[in-house]
Amino acid sequence: MNRIAIFVAGAAVGVAALVAMAAFTGWPDWTRPGSEQATAARDAADAHSHPDGAPRITLSKQQIDDAGITLAEAKSGRLRRHFLAPGSFIPDPDHVARVSVRVLATVAELRKKLGDSVAQGEIVAAIESREVADAKSEYLAARVTNELRQTLYARQKTLVETRAVSENEFLRTQLTAQEAQIKLDGSRQKLFALGLSESEIADLPNQPPESLRTQYLRAPIAGRISERRVDLGGLIGREGQESELFVIVNLDSIWVDLAVSPEDLASVQEGEDVSIRTIGSEEQTSAKVIFVSPLLDRETRNARVVATLPNANHRWRPGTFVTAEIPIGHEASAVVVPRQALQTIKGAPTLFVRSADGFEARQVRTGREDDDNVAILNGLAPGESYAIANTFILKAELEKGEAEEEH
Repeated sequence: MNRIAIFVAGAAVGVAALVAMAAFTGWPDWTRPGSEQATAARDAADAHSHPDGAPRITLSKQQIDDAGITLAEAKSGRLRRHFLAPGSFIPDPDHVARVSVRVLATVAELRKKLGDSVAQGEIVAAIESREVADAKSEYLAARVTNELRQTLYARQKTLVETRAVSENEFLRTQLTAQEAQIKLDGSRQKLFALGLSESEIADLPNQPPESLRTQYLRAPIAGRISERRVDLGGLIGREGQESELFVIVNLDSIWVDLAVSPEDLASVQEGEDVSIRTIGSEEQTSAKVIFVSPLLDRETRNARVVATLPNANHRWRPGTFVTAEIPIGHEASAVVVPRQALQTIKGAPTLFVRSADGFEARQVRTGREDDDNVAILNGLAPGESYAIANTFILKAELEKGEAEEEH
């Protein structure tokens, strides 16, 4: 038996051993003993040398599909250079609101509990206050007085035209009408300052007198109750007492608060995208830088960088520690392949390049790399097809064939 026959026989024995192992490891049907595909594989698979010296594995298209081996076309690309910065998620300050009071009052009603969702403008609590009652009474009195003064002014205006009243008397009536209007406007503004809405002020004349001391507090934004700081019947608003009833947070968008060293700060630009990864998990997302602080922290000597990202499903929670991957440039390369496509065979990086009858195990020379891709300097030309998934199957078949050949 010549050397070629011994070589081919050894390859067949190697494939048979691989098929036996596949029965226990759950490989595709074409590797299971007894199947027609397995028989064809034993007859067809080999590891003899290509004319250029690269080992080859013969597989049909069906066998490649059954093994889940994915192909890709070699093409140019850019490697991302980046640095890492620590940080954490924090609420977007534009989406945090506090329900507070501006007078001394007693909590009469709490309509929301911790964690409840609220809509903008929804009533969340009610308070009772003498200051509120006084302000409402002042407005109602000013309203009645103004209506009377304006009626008298309109009547005097008609009479002065017919000279039924003197001009001096008309001017005095006009002055009192203007003063009444100013008082009404002032009492109205006081109610606005206390937190009453336009509709609530307009409805005051229709309210019973006993309700004048009651004021309803509304949610300034939509969100969830994240803090409740008072109890029913509690006194609020006095100096030294709590003036806030609820804190409402809307997490539809969230901030990433990062600490960047002075050496890397020049590489961070507002408006660029950064990759965010939560510590302790594989969850990853993208955020946009909206602020780069011009100042350094006195203690840490780091600069604050803030990025924002949408959070409609409330997946990201404030307080979670994260690591940001901040790009500092891109480097072009003629051929770039995913890291997972490379296998190490005999200590050298190897790609499985598609050939007419299977794959060619071709050693390549690699260059720079990033987290996902590797530049190929030599061994793979643009446009060639190569395996990028399940290449460990091809490596195992190749190594088993070579082991059998040595024996």
